[in-house]
Amino acid sequence: MNLYQSLQATIEKAKGLEIPEDRIHILQELITYIQRKRDNNQDISLNFICIHNSRRSQFCQVWAKVASEVYGVAINSFSGGLEVTAFHEKAIASIKRSGFKAIQNGDGNPNYFVFYSDDEDPIITFSKLYDDHENASEGFAAIMTCTHADENCPFILGAEARIPVRYEDPKEFDGTPEEAEKYDERSLQIASEMLYVFSKISK
Repeated sequence: MNLYQSLQATIEKAKGLEIPEDRIHILQELITYIQRKRDNNQDISLNFICIHNSRRSQFCQVWAKVASEVYGVAINSFSGGLEVTAFHEKAIASIKRSGFKAIQNGDGNPNYFVFYSDDEDPIITFSKLYDDHENASEGFAAIMTCTHADENCPFILGAEARIPVRYEDPKEFDGTPEEAEKYDERSLQIASEMLYVFSKISK
């Protein structure tokens, strides 16, 4: 797989980040889930869920797919929310800075075709409810990426596992001088942790 050069540089930077012990403990449940599915030769479907499906859950969907490709672990990567908004333009700008190519299709709540290589199909993503027909309906892990969604959505129909992996919201820095830095910081953290997760999956 020939990743875009600028994206490869971001991946190498993410691999070099130190993951704190408390985060490693949090990620272990996800690692165990993926490993069990792989050991049993079952499809691996991950649905990253946040309140608006606009920032953190979208970062997770994209980076999980790329990390799985880097380490040769076949997965289906989805995202969803409790409300429909749009893949936020500031999050799109951040993934572009990371080295992805993103093509918008439509207005309002558009589809985005997110490319990480010219040799692979793009990741297609847009804001949707977690139980949208585009997402897996059963046999998936619901990965709760924000506190609000985790606390206000106690039951995810069709999920065989519910795994909290929460992230701070870069939205808090919208309109500030630190905006781009904080979006990139959160994206890089998620990249680092998804790469760590898939690096731990044995064949």
